[in-house]
Amino acid sequence: MSENNIQEQINDLNRKMDMILEEMFAQRNSRIEKEDLIKDISLVGKDMFAHSVTVLDHAGVELDGEALSALLIKLIRNIGTFNQMMDTLESVTDFMKDASPIINQVGLDTIAKLSEFEEKGYLDFFKELISISDNIVTHFSPKDVRDLADNIVSILETVKNLTQPDMMGAINNALTVFKSMDTENIPEYSMWKAFRTMQTPEMKKSIGFMITFLKNLTI
Repeated sequence: MSENNIQEQINDLNRKMDMILEEMFAQRNSRIEKEDLIKDISLVGKDMFAHSVTVLDHAGVELDGEALSALLIKLIRNIGTFNQMMDTLESVTDFMKDASPIINQVGLDTIAKLSEFEEKGYLDFFKELISISDNIVTHFSPKDVRDLADNIVSILETVKNLTQPDMMGAINNALTVFKSMDTENIPEYSMWKAFRTMQTPEMKKSIGFMITFLKNLTI
């Protein structure tokens, strides 16, 4: 083996030794820094504990060492649960940050819609509906409501029949005739005049309608 090769190997070993020594010094310095940090934290913790004990002593509060130890053990044992709680809290906080603009916009839209309803009179209308409901509740008893429930089918059938086109037309014609009559100046009819009037085709048809209606009503 030549001298050059031997020298290169020696130089390589020296470089590796330097790297190892640097790593050892770095680890030593890191260990020393950690030890110093632990000492500082220990001193601060002792001072804080002593100060807390003094404050609690002046306040008349007694510390139960066993209870405090049990609490610390529980905290350490449930550190995972506390981490989950913190993660959940962070998620909720992030959600609130993201949802705040949406919630604000929904609130503004709701206020605008309520203002629109108020301008159109919807709110006053609903207030009157509440008054109607109050009047119904105060006027009718629970028995009346039960009777209504028992007869609601018959009532709806009656309303259905009354609202048929032919029935609505007949009712409308009757109301139109009644409105066109001068109820203040109804002419007087003698028996003879009434008898002669009953001989007219219109009256005969009306009498026939009434008789047919009454006959069917009694069936």
